[in-house]
Amino acid sequence: MVEFDAGPPRAVATHLAALPTYAPHRDLFWYDWGPVFYRGRLDRSARLLCIASDPGPTERIACRTLVGDAGQRVQGFLAKLGLTRSYVLVNAFAYALLPSRAQRATPLLAEPQHLAWRNTLLRKVTGPSLQAVVAFGAQARAAVRLWDDAPDVPVLEVPPPSSRDATRLVTEWAAAVERLRGVVTPDDDGDATGPTYGPAFTEADYARIPSRDLPFGVPPWLGDDQVGRAARPRRNNTVERPGTDLLHTLVWHAPDAQP
Repeated sequence: MVEFDAGPPRAVATHLAALPTYAPHRDLFWYDWGPVFYRGRLDRSARLLCIASDPGPTERIACRTLVGDAGQRVQGFLAKLGLTRSYVLVNAFAYALLPSRAQRATPLLAEPQHLAWRNTLLRKVTGPSLQAVVAFGAQARAAVRLWDDAPDVPVLEVPPPSSRDATRLVTEWAAAVERLRGVVTPDDDGDATGPTYGPAFTEADYARIPSRDLPFGVPPWLGDDQVGRAARPRRNNTVERPGTDLLHTLVWHAPDAQP
């Protein structure tokens, strides 16, 4: 039987639909594409909560967060912890940030409506099974520090998966994996005994997004950009924003030689 994500439980869906408006700040985001909220388990069974900054263009196509190149790096991180399903991934911002305006957007995280909504979401998707939290990047760090009733579990702050400082990325992610292996219980079908990271990020450090995290009916290659990363010229993501219309157009490329 094919596994797929059937969507959030009713109570979580009701809360997601009550997202406070981003309209007064629309100049800071790819606003017209709307929000993207999560990936992973929303039933409070997650042992690890990961918070990143914001969704990207591939995430908009999938309607799930952290599924593009950055998400496949995060999935590799989870795999090194032996986690195949017991995680939940969200973002500090539900809308995609315009990178050059990220610093201007950060104060929005502390605005009362947005703060209350986000902290309620974090409470709704985590429970007594939670063993640790990972914050990927500056906006995620800010969001975690604003979580006033966060559970008493370790919080690790690491560079975002798209960091341009490759050395810092692999060094800090390796240290985080080593620490989390002593904290987070692997899934029964996971393996937390393999290598962490070498001196540079390689294809072996990626992992495909499992079908259980994606909606029914998406192409089987969505969430696995290995073909594009091996191509010349390299294509890290199947979805991109063309320079001719950055705000309103997405281009989705199917990889060649599909079976």
